[in-house]
Amino acid sequence: MESCTVLPFSRSLSLLSRRHDRDEACPCPASLRVKRRSSQPTRIHCQKMYVPGFGEGSPERKAANHLHKFFTHIAVRIVSAQLQSYNREAYDELTEFLSRHSMNDGDKFCADLMRESPRHQILALRILEVRSAYCKQDFEWDNLKRLASKLMGEANTTLMREYVLETSHVETESGK
Repeated sequence: MESCTVLPFSRSLSLLSRRHDRDEACPCPASLRVKRRSSQPTRIHCQKMYVPGFGEGSPERKAANHLHKFFTHIAVRIVSAQLQSYNREAYDELTEFLSRHSMNDGDKFCADLMRESPRHQILALRILEVRSAYCKQDFEWDNLKRLASKLMGEANTTLMREYVLETSHVETESGK
């Protein structure tokens, strides 16, 4: 098990300690909460970093909400492509509905589609079925984690390299 160390001079420690004292939501289980010691550094034994500013959720919850919306977009594209090849009339109805309704909220989009007409209800049920199947069976979760880590590493390396080149260039010019 990993542990994170919080030094006594850290301002966030007092905020965390107060949160624990008031029995509010804690990022660690109750058995791992902060215990004050008088003269030694305080340690929080926690497997995950506490990320402030997400209110009722967590970064994972926010990412899950984005993926939920994304899966609706994917399902609409899949259903639309299927309809285009075998049911042109339904494809036209879905395309026309898409032109009038935003897909920013996938659940609202599907609810509105269900209430449009009985024919649209069938399309909405198909989209719900496809998004669920895609999420459970076709989406490559391990590949997502691998790609996200790879992109993060590449971006960090690029940014650090650019910064070093920038700062070393400025220093060599001022040294002349």
